[in-house]
Amino acid sequence: MASSAAHRSTGWAVGVLAAAIVSARITDDYRVWTILTCLAGYAGGTAPDWLENAWWSPGPGKRLWITHRTWTHWGLAWIALLVTSYYNLQAQPFAAPVFGFAAGGLMHLVADWPNPLGVPWLLTKRYSLRWWKSGRCDGLIIVCAWIAAVTVADTTWWHDTLHLKVSVSIREMIASLPPSHVAMLTRWFYPFA
Repeated sequence: MASSAAHRSTGWAVGVLAAAIVSARITDDYRVWTILTCLAGYAGGTAPDWLENAWWSPGPGKRLWITHRTWTHWGLAWIALLVTSYYNLQAQPFAAPVFGFAAGGLMHLVADWPNPLGVPWLLTKRYSLRWWKSGRCDGLIIVCAWIAAVTVADTTWWHDTLHLKVSVSIREMIASLPPSHVAMLTRWFYPFA
């Protein structure tokens, strides 16, 4: 399980990513659906955990109405919600926030997947990548989520402006390197070339 801060950060990242996808798929003159999609992505990023809370139960403390990482972490349901809402974007604009919410929920599961506890992608059996224990590599998950978000946003909103600037900067940096360093980098990035 990633930390709650990691789930919030990746929720924002996926909210931006989903908003970029929505803005490319529907006509949204005032960007209302785009903004709602981004906010819903953030909410979805933490949803599998807060949907387990029994907020209606009296008394202090957090009580769960279902066991942690069961139905609210079921991968098939989040994927079905994401796909269904994506295909209904143009026909039903209110599918946009649902798409963002589902993308955030799916990102939550992806962030929990490397943990030994695992995620029940298919029905009740949990699957785990067993890469690290809870909270150990939150930074890696956050960085990957934001790279994906910025890449999609760059393609959709900024028409690859950021990509072009980064490419030019990398080319200029490589051009200033000695030939031996360029050969080493070429072997490193293209091992089978």
